[in-house]
Amino acid sequence: METRLAEIRSFLSDDLSAVERDLDGIQLGSTPMHESARHLLTLGGKRIRPMCVALASRIGGGFCQAARELAVASELVHNATLLHDDVVDMGDRRRGAPTSRILYGNAASIFAGDWLLVDALMRVRRAGMSDVLDRALGVLAEMLEAEALQLERRGRADVTLDQYMQVVRGKTASLFRWAMFAGGRAGELDEASCARLERFGEAMGVAFQVVDDALDAEGETDVIGKEALVDLREGKVTYPLMVALERDAELRSLLAEHLQSGAATLDDATAARAAQSIRASGGATEARALAQRLVDGAIEEISNLPDKPATHVLVAVAHAVVNRRN
Repeated sequence: METRLAEIRSFLSDDLSAVERDLDGIQLGSTPMHESARHLLTLGGKRIRPMCVALASRIGGGFCQAARELAVASELVHNATLLHDDVVDMGDRRRGAPTSRILYGNAASIFAGDWLLVDALMRVRRAGMSDVLDRALGVLAEMLEAEALQLERRGRADVTLDQYMQVVRGKTASLFRWAMFAGGRAGELDEASCARLERFGEAMGVAFQVVDDALDAEGETDVIGKEALVDLREGKVTYPLMVALERDAELRSLLAEHLQSGAATLDDATAARAAQSIRASGGATEARALAQRLVDGAIEEISNLPDKPATHVLVAVAHAVVNRRN
């Protein structure tokens, strides 16, 4: 993935450099809240969501100031969710470094996430498109609902595929969907084209999360840059776990007993048993196969968009998402 992303970054070098300048230029004080936000932002990241905004705008009229504001906003929202997630999940590592909560505390990390969300919404407002702001607010509501549902269903052995997808669409895909729509609107594309971009973003966002599930199950901490098997230990229902549960009645019974015991997370023995079942059932492999089907559908959605270099690069982004190893 890194080779492909490097090529994509080269195509978008001016756009992404502008985004980085804006991220670096955010006025941060010296309080633990600001230090917590600064720590995560300076660790970098793939910047896939800003890429989506930039590419969608380039399929239209180009990467204008409004698109720049929206691209930065998409990255700020993403980072805000990471700050919050690491507190909820008690995560210790992120992007190969200690999480902000480890360095500055849980409260500072929560406030930092809130602060980044406010900054993001101010940028969306400055972009000057009321429908883009309205959808951004809707996305934040979706993300909160999805996080609440995921928390409610932790450790459950009876989560359906529809329930899983409900969480994934709200938690992850909604921001990709918004990034594509926002970029298309900034590029002054017509309504039908923006709708196609939204559907592309939704499918690619689901694929992104399904691959994330596979990475967690594959358990290579040094490769993925954060703790492996965290989702599994936290009792989150991931796609590989669903595959294993479908094929392993003993594991279903074990998790049901665990839930009845009132435990909030999986103990080491239960997590190890689940990981073994995922490997035996090919859960991670099936997750990647599902992600590939989703990406194929996403690419089909944009097949009728203007034949521009940005359209072809967007296809490359989709392929990079499904083939990533971190």
